[in-house]
Amino acid sequence: STLTAEENVMFPMNLAGMTLKEQREKAVSLLKKIGLGDRREHLPFQLSAGEQQRVAIARALANDPPIILADEPTANLDKNTSMLIRDLFNDMKKDGKTIIIATHDDFLINLANRVIIFEDGEITSEE
Repeated sequence: STLTAEENVMFPMNLAGMTLKEQREKAVSLLKKIGLGDRREHLPFQLSAGEQQRVAIARALANDPPIILADEPTANLDKNTSMLIRDLFNDMKKDGKTIIIATHDDFLINLANRVIIFEDGEITSEE
């Protein structure tokens, strides 16, 4: 891709009709929240897999969706960065967001109000 981390986060806001100033301010804020404020001008090939994953999370949050779907959001992240993302999701939960996560991360599972366990494509339990 030829978009910087900041431009990647701005992309959905552009589609939603936000002004360039609003896009930049929100993109910078989101990148700081996920610990990438200093990497905003980097292209994807200049970012690690975990950093790329965090840019994707920021982009997904750019238009403040009421429901967030996340598939293994902490899979490529180190322990400290995983905690940062868990805290972000926990804050969103406190703000009334609905978050649906597919994960093996016990810390994320512990944040859940409801847990549905799947094995071989079948629901095996619900808590």
